[in-house]
Amino acid sequence: MKALFKRLIIAAVSLLLLFIAFGAYQMHKHASGVPVLNYHQINDRDENALTIHTDQFEAEMKYLADNGYHTITPAELIAAWDEGTELPEKPVIITFDDGYVDNYKNAYPILQKYGLKGTIFIVSDYIGTYPNYLTWAMAEEMQSSGLIDIESHTLSHAQLDQLNSHEELDHQLRDSKQAIDWHLKKDVRFIAYPCGAFNDAIEESTLSAGYKGAFTVHYGLAEPHENRLQLDRVPIFGSNSHTLLRFKLRLLYAPIFAPLDELQRNLRSDGHEFFARLLLVP
Repeated sequence: MKALFKRLIIAAVSLLLLFIAFGAYQMHKHASGVPVLNYHQINDRDENALTIHTDQFEAEMKYLADNGYHTITPAELIAAWDEGTELPEKPVIITFDDGYVDNYKNAYPILQKYGLKGTIFIVSDYIGTYPNYLTWAMAEEMQSSGLIDIESHTLSHAQLDQLNSHEELDHQLRDSKQAIDWHLKKDVRFIAYPCGAFNDAIEESTLSAGYKGAFTVHYGLAEPHENRLQLDRVPIFGSNSHTLLRFKLRLLYAPIFAPLDELQRNLRSDGHEFFARLLLVP
């Protein structure tokens, strides 16, 4: 019995040391990466995986401000990589997908309070059309503030890899950019793919439409060696029990948890729910 217990202790310690070594390697390997935080809705009404409560969001923004993080835009990130401009210490990008009205009512005042920049990827056909989404006046006000950068999330949130024709793909990409360019008097250069879906044809059309970079929903840091049309983000959603601790773990240790998250997703897609649950991913 003692021999068995000893073997179990040795195995547990070995696994712990292996995980520590894996973590140290991952953190070193991705040291040049920049976290691009991915939000959707910020409100106290909706209880779903896409929603962060307002007080939780404020606690997260306060954490960034208090701990020396400096928010940048996607354009500043690409300029640093491609042109050698200097990034601030501890850079981070804060993004919101879809363009919900609560981004203006709840998130924007908090970003103003802490002097943090944000990027909102809007579904252009939804703006000024549905009550749960921004109006063009709201988008213009935020864009003019210098704190908010409005970019594209396509024309109607179509999952691009499921469209029936190249013409429809171009329509989703080009017309969204043109609408935002016209309404906000700016040059949209970045897009977030709806549902994170992309392929070679989508990347080619994205470049042809005039975009300089594109973001996925793949968990990970955005890194200099990464394809500019496949930029990773850190999802701050996907949980109905979101906490500040979960936020800190995802922000600080994305290089460790991202591959575990991918393994967990693959296990679930293959029907191995039991083994997926064994992986503790915040």
